[in-house]
Amino acid sequence: MSLERIPAECWLTDMDGVLVHEGQALPGAADFLERLVECGRRFLVLTNNSIFTPRDLAARLARSGLTVPEEAIWTSALATATFLSAQCPGGSAYVIGEAGLTTALYEAGYTLTDTDPDYVVLGETRTYSFEAITRAIRLVGQGARFIATNPDVTGPSPEGPLPATGAVAALITQATGAKPYFVGKPNPMMFRSAMNRIEAHSESTVMIGDRMDTDVVAGIEAGLETILVLTGSTTAAEVSRFPFRPARVVDSIADVVDLV
Repeated sequence: MSLERIPAECWLTDMDGVLVHEGQALPGAADFLERLVECGRRFLVLTNNSIFTPRDLAARLARSGLTVPEEAIWTSALATATFLSAQCPGGSAYVIGEAGLTTALYEAGYTLTDTDPDYVVLGETRTYSFEAITRAIRLVGQGARFIATNPDVTGPSPEGPLPATGAVAALITQATGAKPYFVGKPNPMMFRSAMNRIEAHSESTVMIGDRMDTDVVAGIEAGLETILVLTGSTTAAEVSRFPFRPARVVDSIADVVDLV
């Protein structure tokens, strides 16, 4: 299925499951990125991963053979920092997360503190601390507003799934009764902030993802043309189970190269 739209000027693409899988570039990913550059298309690589800075991710992609400049990477940490700087400029936050999140908030003018913060901000980390979670629970109970970078309950690893931001957020919610505001996918705000970064318009922007429940639904709600690739989470058999459809379903990113 395809929609009648004006030619795409800007492209947003998910990273894991579209361009790479467990650190290895997927077939066609390098060709797709090269075509974007050759055609002068504005683009961003999106990820809900808030652990790494764009510089870190650019280096990791380079090791897999993919060339993506750090300014072309948009993370849930950057989206969260952008959102908070608009909501409460120069505010303060108690942060559970890694360098990707703390750096983004610092560069947005935020003060990181564990004393009377405006927000408790939860991101992904591989070293969740019981002490830090306890502190977050108490601060939320005292009135700090609760923000989380993304709702993903698990993350991938070579050994199997790992608990992620959404799972820890549920723990804090159970202890406080406060539900977080999730900034990352499937919140369309993730896409809108990315589009603002590259001065994109919804009617001429395409979103490529591997998940119907995050990439595709958020892209549709943001008014974008959506393409689902079958190299990640959602299988072809699962597509029909959802009450919404992407504009196109393709086997892999290799099938998108000629659409640029």
